[in-house]
Amino acid sequence: MKKSFIIFLTMSLSLNAAVQAQMKKLSKQQIFDNIPSLTQPVNEITGWSDDNHYIEVDSAKKMYAVDITIGTKTPYTPPPKVNIKVYSKDNDLYIQYGVQDPKKLTDNKDEEKNPILSPDGKYVAFTRNSDLYAVEVQTLKELRYTTDATDVIYNGWSSWVYFEEILGRATNYKAFWWAPDSKHLAFMRFDDTKVPMFPIVSASGQHGYTEKTRYPKAGDPNPQVKVGFVPTQGGTVTWADFNEKDDQYFGTPYWSFDGSNLMVQWMNRGQDNLKFYSVNPTTGTKKEIYDEKQPSWVDLDFDGRIEYLEDKKHYILKSDRTGWAHFYLYSLAGKLINPITSGKWQVSKLVNVDEKNKVIYFTARKEASTRTDFYSVGYNGKNLQRLTFGDYTNSIQMSPDGSKFISTYSNVTTPPKRTLLDNKGKVIKELSDSKSADFTTYNYGKTEMITIPTDDGYNLPAVITYPTDFDQTKRYPVVMSIYGGPNAGTVTNTWKGTGNQWWANEGVIQIAVDHRASGQFGKEGVALMHRNLGKWEIKDYTTAARWLKAKPWVDNKKLLITGHSYGGYITCMALTMGADDFDFGYAGAPVTSWELYDTHYAERFMDTPQENPEGYKNGSVLTYVDKYKGLLRIMHGDMDDNVHVQNTIQLIDKLQNANKHFELMIYPGSRHGFGVTKAPHDKAERIRFYYLNLLDKPIPEELLK
Repeated sequence: MKKSFIIFLTMSLSLNAAVQAQMKKLSKQQIFDNIPSLTQPVNEITGWSDDNHYIEVDSAKKMYAVDITIGTKTPYTPPPKVNIKVYSKDNDLYIQYGVQDPKKLTDNKDEEKNPILSPDGKYVAFTRNSDLYAVEVQTLKELRYTTDATDVIYNGWSSWVYFEEILGRATNYKAFWWAPDSKHLAFMRFDDTKVPMFPIVSASGQHGYTEKTRYPKAGDPNPQVKVGFVPTQGGTVTWADFNEKDDQYFGTPYWSFDGSNLMVQWMNRGQDNLKFYSVNPTTGTKKEIYDEKQPSWVDLDFDGRIEYLEDKKHYILKSDRTGWAHFYLYSLAGKLINPITSGKWQVSKLVNVDEKNKVIYFTARKEASTRTDFYSVGYNGKNLQRLTFGDYTNSIQMSPDGSKFISTYSNVTTPPKRTLLDNKGKVIKELSDSKSADFTTYNYGKTEMITIPTDDGYNLPAVITYPTDFDQTKRYPVVMSIYGGPNAGTVTNTWKGTGNQWWANEGVIQIAVDHRASGQFGKEGVALMHRNLGKWEIKDYTTAARWLKAKPWVDNKKLLITGHSYGGYITCMALTMGADDFDFGYAGAPVTSWELYDTHYAERFMDTPQENPEGYKNGSVLTYVDKYKGLLRIMHGDMDDNVHVQNTIQLIDKLQNANKHFELMIYPGSRHGFGVTKAPHDKAERIRFYYLNLLDKPIPEELLK
């Protein structure tokens, strides 16, 4: 019996080895060039054309309406009212209806920016030289609404700090909003007179040039802002009843359904008090309808916190004031009717409101903080129902009538699949599966969701990709990729594609970890960062580093941490403050000391440098230069208008003065990202750094082609 068992075991091991040998590893082309491998391309879904047809876009950007019952596809052209393009070309504006020839709307030597069509389709609003205008589409009559723009005063065009931190980069500096009835334009007026100018210097050409940006750094004066209204036909501007001299912020405003009032978000400079005001566009009078205070800070969301209901009696508010983000039902007068959701979990996005049946549909991270599911619940907070299934992260598109939805879902072991369900969560039909037919014939690095325990009770979520042919008796180098900012976790239970497979094939462990203030533990966790950026991130990342280095399969001399922007800051902190636990760092565009960053972001978490000098000192990379060891490479664009290269210059100055060895790569002409011309070099340099320092071997010839 014993001899037979040994023979059987030997045969089994031989068979497994033979099977393993027959499996394919992913090639360079499959990994880097998007050639189908583990998955096959699946058409993008962009929405619904009606309740029975969803819209697919193929790789050639052709649109199709897909019948949900029989699956037939027919070419789709958006209806004329939807398929209207307004755009700028050669410094003038054009409008185009469907496939008709475009119509020129302006004829001016100066550039028109951010053209926006009015809801009734009769006017296009825009800014020119920082003043607000509109043109009547039919007659080409031009209307000028403001006349006082200068190099520091802008109407409908945002100041830099509002563009970056409050209104959002997606606005492209637009700071005006059509009323839904097309009778008024609301806009913000910015006065940057007192905002310090920061020079951004270009080295191009013989003499170079300087961009003069009004950039308020922590503790500096902010722009003075007014909220105005102008009738579409022109006339006197009505100003909302706020004092522009107050130290304050205004968030993105929202028109009511009928245009009778504008909801204006107001916040104090300390960012711990948020108020909503209902403002009359014809008189400018305001009425407070909401007041929220938090001991840490209150967030202003780009995509808003309020959903006005069509009943013109209520709105739904999203707030994390309990320590967890939830929805609340309010009357228009600002009276809380009731919480709609509650508990130690986070709502994400309000997808649909069924006003007839008083039910909302929303996404949330309830089952696990690392994935998103879809739910329904009554206005009264009762009958909460999960509508998605399995241990997946879901992306949702609901039909216009709310009767059904499409979920595109995946996890770290399951490539994206797509299913049609009804609004009770019943599966109607499977729509697509991106897994390739020969998926099981590939030998690739497996990805796993794990948690890493801290010494004070947190289980930090992490996603780890092991080397192909992982062998626990071998020791592998590690790359830890992080971002690390407040409420900005990157660990999700989703399919990771093949981008990480080159390093898996080369025998590198890849891991991403989220700290306690990443959002995985609600606002309760995020608020720990108040007045002490850097502290908890480094505590948790060093915990993760020690956990890794304690594993027999980790080379404890080859742990590299890498990130960009806030991730660059954390990388620099890891090689200074946390240098006992990290060996290499690859940092892009790092903040190195928070007084060098802008008011709205830095002060939200740290208060001003005058109020919190110790917090700024303790959160600065510059404070820990004497602890630096290992090898850090820093990359920065010399024209970065977000995290100024000043940050890197001050750090390398201290490193040089301390006679520390480091590497530096400056990308001339680059902003906060390095752009398409520099990207190949950036990629090649990272590859060289990894091969030289983690793998101790030459770069394969195929990677240099």
